[in-house]
Amino acid sequence: MQLWRGLVALALAVAAFAATAETLPPAELAKPGRVLLLRHANAPGTGDPANFKIDDCASQRNLDTVGREQAAALGRRLSKAGITRAKVFSSQWCRCLETARLLALGRVEPQPALNSFYPTPQERASRMAQLREFLAALPSNGEPVILVTHQFTIAEMTGAGTPSGGGSLFQLNGTGSPRHIGDISPD
Repeated sequence: MQLWRGLVALALAVAAFAATAETLPPAELAKPGRVLLLRHANAPGTGDPANFKIDDCASQRNLDTVGREQAAALGRRLSKAGITRAKVFSSQWCRCLETARLLALGRVEPQPALNSFYPTPQERASRMAQLREFLAALPSNGEPVILVTHQFTIAEMTGAGTPSGGGSLFQLNGTGSPRHIGDISPD
């Protein structure tokens, strides 16, 4: 019941966020010290099957045709905006790795700190601590960084969610709490 209430609260936060967040042009990512926390592209359903295995894509919820095109289209938009290379890190989930690769902006490095903690909320605190440590280590004046992750991770960082294939843009500041400056829409 508590998980259900949490999901309802998240859905309401996403709706409120969508109505108030500033949408930024993709070129904003090109500025020094910017990081895009990107939700994986469209992968129908929620969560993962009971037989989920991190190293077996057949046991996971994956991108569909819409999701693949959504990821590739975002990569083209970023490229048109002048971002032809970026440091790209991804959750180890197949839908995130595929999203990251389809952006076609650089080598994709799996990063466990970006892994989902849903439906195991007891992992939330340690996963977020790992992510904040990772963010604090990134150069605050470096090249663009894209972190492909999950809805719940982004909600923890922003207090709200983002649609599949959309993301939240941050200005790195040498801490685990970079400044949220706006969002990039999936289309």
